[in-house]
Amino acid sequence: MKKRKFVFKSGARILKKIESRCSSKEESTTEEKVNVVSELRLTYPLMILLQVSGLAKSVYYYTLSKIDKDDKNKEIIDKIKEIFINNKERYGYRRITLELRNQGYNVNHKKVYRIMVKLGLKPLKRNKRKYSSYKGTVGKIADNLIERDFNADKPNKKWYTDVTEFNLRGEKCYLSPILDGYNGEVISYNTSKSPNLEQINDMLNKAFDKNNNLDGLIFHSDQGWQYQHQSYQQRLKNNGIKQSMSRKGNSMDNGMMENFFGILKTEMFYDQEDNYKTLEDLIKAIDDYIYYYNYDRIKVKLKGLSPVNYRLQSSN
Repeated sequence: MKKRKFVFKSGARILKKIESRCSSKEESTTEEKVNVVSELRLTYPLMILLQVSGLAKSVYYYTLSKIDKDDKNKEIIDKIKEIFINNKERYGYRRITLELRNQGYNVNHKKVYRIMVKLGLKPLKRNKRKYSSYKGTVGKIADNLIERDFNADKPNKKWYTDVTEFNLRGEKCYLSPILDGYNGEVISYNTSKSPNLEQINDMLNKAFDKNNNLDGLIFHSDQGWQYQHQSYQQRLKNNGIKQSMSRKGNSMDNGMMENFFGILKTEMFYDQEDNYKTLEDLIKAIDDYIYYYNYDRIKVKLKGLSPVNYRLQSSN
C-alpha cells in the first residue's frame, strides 16, 4: 500500500516536471519526453518515468540512440547551420555538402539532406517573372549558333547576355551582364535606370578591356532591339566575334541567362524587397551579389568551386 502511494505521488510530481519542460502539454514530442526522462533517471526509477510519460521502453531506447547520434554530429549540424545562414538561405543540401567537403568534412549528401529536413532549413524558391526587350524586327537577325549547347571547354569561347528588370515599389532598374559559358562567370555588367544602348556599350567596354583576344568567340543573346542595333553588331564584328541569337519566342534558347537571372532574383530580391529602402540600395546589393556569385558561391557542376576559383584552378 505504501509503495502504491509512493508511486502515485511520485508520478504526479514527475508528470508536472515533464509537462513543464516540454513545449506543449498536448503535443509533447517523443524526443522531448525522452530528454526529460533521461534527466530524471538519477532521481526516479526508469520504469516509473516511462509509465508516467507514456513511453514504451523500446521507444525510449530507440529515440535515445538517435539523440546520441545527433550529439555526435553536433559539429556537422552547427556547420550546416553556419553555411546556410552565411549564404543567406541560398544553399540547398547539394551545395552545403560540397562546402562541407571544401572545409574538410567527409560527409554524405543524404546525411546533410536528413539533417536539413530535421532542422527545417529550406533554400529560397524561385519566383518566375520575365522582362523582354523585344520590339520586333528592327535590324539584322543573326542565326542561332548555340542551339542550346551552352557549355564551353575553355573561357571566352561562348558568351551570353540579356537584360532583366527589377521593379522596386514602382521604381525600376535594369541589369545587363555577360556570362561565360565555360564557368558561368559574370564577365562584365551594367546596372542602369534605363535599358538603353549606353548601358550595352558600357557592358561591352568593360568586357573588351578585360579580354584582348576574342577572335572566334560566339556571343549569344535573344532578339532584343539592342542586339539588332547596327552599332552593337559592328562592335562585335570589329573584335572578330560571331553573333548568335535565340529564335523568336524561345526563351530557353538563352537558358544560361534565364537560369542566372532566376538564381539572382531568388537569392537577393524576390520577397526581400523590404530590405532595400531606395533604388541605390538595390543597385549596391546587386553589385555585392555579383561579387559573391563570382568569387564565393560554389556550384555543383564546377566541382564545388566558385566560377572564378574554377577558372583559376583550371588554368594551373
